[in-house]
Amino acid sequence: MASFHLGSQSDIQIIDFKPFLDGSNKTEVAKAILDSFKETGFVYLVNHGVPQNKIDGMFEWSKRFFAQPVETKKLAPHPPIGTHHRGYSHIGMESVSQHVYDTNEQKKLRAKSGGDMKESFECGREDDKIQPNIWLPEGVLPGFQEACLDFFWLCREVVMDILRALEVGFDLTEGYLTKFHTQTDNQLRLLHYPSVPTESLEKDEIVRISAHSDYGSITLLFQDDIGGLEIEDPKKPGSFKPATPVPGSMIVNAGDCMARWSNDIIRSTVHRVRAPPNLQTKDGMTPERYSIPYFCSSNFDDVVDCLPGTFSDEKPKKYEPISGGEYFMKRLATAY
Repeated sequence: MASFHLGSQSDIQIIDFKPFLDGSNKTEVAKAILDSFKETGFVYLVNHGVPQNKIDGMFEWSKRFFAQPVETKKLAPHPPIGTHHRGYSHIGMESVSQHVYDTNEQKKLRAKSGGDMKESFECGREDDKIQPNIWLPEGVLPGFQEACLDFFWLCREVVMDILRALEVGFDLTEGYLTKFHTQTDNQLRLLHYPSVPTESLEKDEIVRISAHSDYGSITLLFQDDIGGLEIEDPKKPGSFKPATPVPGSMIVNAGDCMARWSNDIIRSTVHRVRAPPNLQTKDGMTPERYSIPYFCSSNFDDVVDCLPGTFSDEKPKKYEPISGGEYFMKRLATAY
């Protein structure tokens, strides 16, 4: 086993990213990341470039924010439409679905589930004119805005490094993928899943997040040690297996746009959040869970089309070209 390959968890490869970042073994690390994306759509990265103290600090800010009274959190209200995806969403406001665009079907799903059993806060870059940030009023939770923006830009550096790794993995010219991500149309999301009855969670009477794929290019996920994330088994569609937290790592997964770019060489794998496996619950309650995903999207105005080398006469393009923003907004509109 190569020194940068640290094993696997539920068939998701655990890769040390440091040899790519320091240049000591860029090609093999890049190929290993691409191989993991081909196999499962996911990879665990360690030595990824986000300092642990920054991760710990962001989780502390997330806990402080969600510990505020609901009335306080609603001072930064998420708009009623999904296409302005910023601010605070209360429990049940969002209902994630997988490619359900019919309005009536969306209503049926929402009525059945009651919405996702989670609350969230979203932010992006400060100069975003399409989705301007929605913050708490000045003086409420001082330091929160600065912490979110600092973490947002730290994550941006990491996703650009991962895109550079994919350029190497695909044998693309340097800058081929990063040039489509210069506008930083990305999103930082803080998530809190409250404690719920385990039996209701296991019976799907309560849904934390339904099975879905991510919309954009790649997602970074920082999670606490509770667990509950599950990914669909590529070898057994409809069957899920846990993506258990690995200490010191972050999870990276490919989104729909990256799958389109690669002509489905890379998987955009369906995943969900359920009751954590083998967890000792207290009084029949599943403990609360916190996670912090960072969604990297292509420039909204740029067109996503199949990468060179991913199609041929024998393997034609599976998808029509589409702008990153058009696809993103189409998916986002179904969630609220």
